[in-house]
Amino acid sequence: MDLQGASASGTSGASLELASLKLAKGQQEQEGKAALQLLENSADVPKSTSSNPAVGGNINTFA
Repeated sequence: MDLQGASASGTSGASLELASLKLAKGQQEQEGKAALQLLENSADVPKSTSSNPAVGGNINTFA
């Protein structure tokens, strides 16, 4: 029975780690862009206002 290690197949642990880090970095960049886009889109949502400014001004703290 002949077993071949990772070096025999042409890939080493360091190159696999580097590829993994590149994939993780790409994933983080995509998530960051998505988060920024979500924040930018939420800034365009108009705030709801009431015609009566007293509505919502009082908070009942007694149950």
